[in-house]
Amino acid sequence: MTYKRILIGVLITMGIAAFISSKLTSAKKEPVSGSIYDFKVKSLEGKEISLLQYKGKYMLIVNTASKCGYTPQYAGLEKLHEQFGNKVAVLGFPANNFLWQEPGSNEDIATFCEKNYGVKFPMFEKISVKGNDKAPLYKWLEAKTGEAPSWNFCKYLISPNGEVLAFYPTKVKPMDKEIVDKILH
Repeated sequence: MTYKRILIGVLITMGIAAFISSKLTSAKKEPVSGSIYDFKVKSLEGKEISLLQYKGKYMLIVNTASKCGYTPQYAGLEKLHEQFGNKVAVLGFPANNFLWQEPGSNEDIATFCEKNYGVKFPMFEKISVKGNDKAPLYKWLEAKTGEAPSWNFCKYLISPNGEVLAFYPTKVKPMDKEIVDKILH
């Protein structure tokens, strides 16, 4: 057997194992109660922030990454923040779960976002959005929607009274009509 065939076999086996593992993990869902406003998260600077401060506004919660093909969505997230910040809080949660596309420290992430995209919307410390070390906020979001991020830049839209309205996969851009229309309704 050639090295190429062995490598392909290993990759296929790893993919099957990861798929089975994700199905087993999602089958063991714990009941999740409480409100989105019960969560406290840390900013990139390490300051504890209560999500209660966003009550009365929509929240768009996004798992982000700096080295992804979808990283240019930072520009759309910032545009959404600038144009509709009085109605929606865009909240970025860097995660290194998908092909190690967010390898930097919180400080590196803050510098990258400011330098490359002029990000002014709130960014939080790097977390995990899948697997055994999934952040409690993302456990809650998945329990409420039945949807977990399958890649970087997945989005959850929360209503001004704390209800989860929608999950948007990566391909849905921040300024997409289906997101903006819900915010402006």
